[in-house]
Amino acid sequence: MPLFLESALFLRPALFFFAAVTLAAAPDPAIERLLHKLPPPEKLIKPSAQGTSPQSDPILKDPIAQAMNKAEAAGNHGRALALARQLAERFPRNATAQNARGAFALANKQPAEAAAAFRKAIEIQPRLAFAHFALGVIEAERRRFVPAMEHFRQAVQIEPKALPAWLFLSACAELAGRRQESADAARHATEINPALLAAWLQLARAENGLGHARQSLAALARAADLAPDNPSILATVGFGYINLGRMSDAVGPLGRAARLAPKDFLIQSQLGFCLLTSGHAEQAIACLRRGTNLNPAYAPAWEHLGLAYQTRGQHGDAVKAFERAARLMPANRATWTHLAEEFRALGRLPDASRANARAQALPKGSRQATL
Repeated sequence: MPLFLESALFLRPALFFFAAVTLAAAPDPAIERLLHKLPPPEKLIKPSAQGTSPQSDPILKDPIAQAMNKAEAAGNHGRALALARQLAERFPRNATAQNARGAFALANKQPAEAAAAFRKAIEIQPRLAFAHFALGVIEAERRRFVPAMEHFRQAVQIEPKALPAWLFLSACAELAGRRQESADAARHATEINPALLAAWLQLARAENGLGHARQSLAALARAADLAPDNPSILATVGFGYINLGRMSDAVGPLGRAARLAPKDFLIQSQLGFCLLTSGHAEQAIACLRRGTNLNPAYAPAWEHLGLAYQTRGQHGDAVKAFERAARLMPANRATWTHLAEEFRALGRLPDASRANARAQALPKGSRQATL
């Protein structure tokens, strides 16, 4: 099996990077972190599938190569790089030697030297998937996303099942504004390994970038199946259902997220909202009260709590909730309208008149920006 697919270590940067990303955050892949998450350089001393066999590659038995591996095993990265330079000087036309120099240069945070070594390796032996992959990461770290994409394309041409390269191609295409290519690359990753969480998260991001809300939600749902104990992913699935107006479908994932993250005010509040709109006012009140206790400044939770009390005919409690909402978002016409209704239900007509006047003074549909 080709080295580029052989080691699970190649998946670690993808999992590290993509698993943390959800649609709730702005695209910010922080690709510079990938430089510190590449496979250990000693893994690259092995020849690639297009190279020579271990028995025939002369550098593998060379004393410098053996000393280099010992230095790396001892954690002496500086010494390992010095030896890798000697090895590349002794075997200037050997792609494996240049690959090793590039890998150790990366480990020592020397991207310029690493890039030169990987380009030399490709000059000697063009079909080196890892060299293209590493050059793509270096270009991406420099925020040169279009050149990075070209290297990732080369990597997947050589190794069509190279998951990290497909994922990084998708991420760079997203940042370069090439949204369809981003989605296509992420979809390839899900087809190669349907059990890879990072691939479904990146596909969800890419579909969201294309404005495909349903497809994005479907990808997120697959991610949630793979990470049933991840409250952030579950919550994002729930929020996706809310955005589609499918409140009852949002209850399940938000309920699981709320159990896993009981101190997250937004999850508790949005779960309460979905329960309320699904006809479960009593359960909604419990969730919304937790939300307001966790964050008393989150106005929508007070608004929805007032509506839940209103549904159950608890007019005094409804007034208190609507009053808190009105203080927090005084430009929201609906809140004043609801408050006027509850004052009337309690027979407080002067208060109802004042609240109604405030509502009428605001333009129809006015809503103050919420947190």
